[in-house]
Amino acid sequence: MGQCWSKISKVCMCCRGKNIGADNNKKNIQNEHGDCTCKDIHQIDSTQKWEEKLSEANRDGKSIIVNFCSSWCAPSKSIARTFCDLAEKYSSIVFLSVDIDELGELSSSWEVKSTPTFFFLKNGRQVDKLVGADKRELQKKTAALSSLPNDS
Repeated sequence: MGQCWSKISKVCMCCRGKNIGADNNKKNIQNEHGDCTCKDIHQIDSTQKWEEKLSEANRDGKSIIVNFCSSWCAPSKSIARTFCDLAEKYSSIVFLSVDIDELGELSSSWEVKSTPTFFFLKNGRQVDKLVGADKRELQKKTAALSSLPNDS
């Protein structure tokens, strides 16, 4: 499925090298598609917020799905609505979104090579991963994560 390689410049590889523009305002780009300024997705904009959300989820016994995305990548934008819908449906899962351009070091530490990349975490450990904007696979993996028993 569609994905964009981690960028070095403002050029989106999935759009045949077309310059997407210098405006990296994530909200504007997502809103042009009517997508997630979703109240059920936590936008991670600092490593402190990342650590807080991981700790909260682990303390509360909740699983986590992290979407490493980029505002300039068409596949990231195309799957945003599905990610938002899943966040609304699965309240037992914490949904996080990390813009790789805002938190490059965090993205690198998770070895994110392209966007979107989704990590599925249970009890603080990665149990699955999805690279690319495959809506059916994201739905399937989310349902599977929600049905895993808690190992508290």
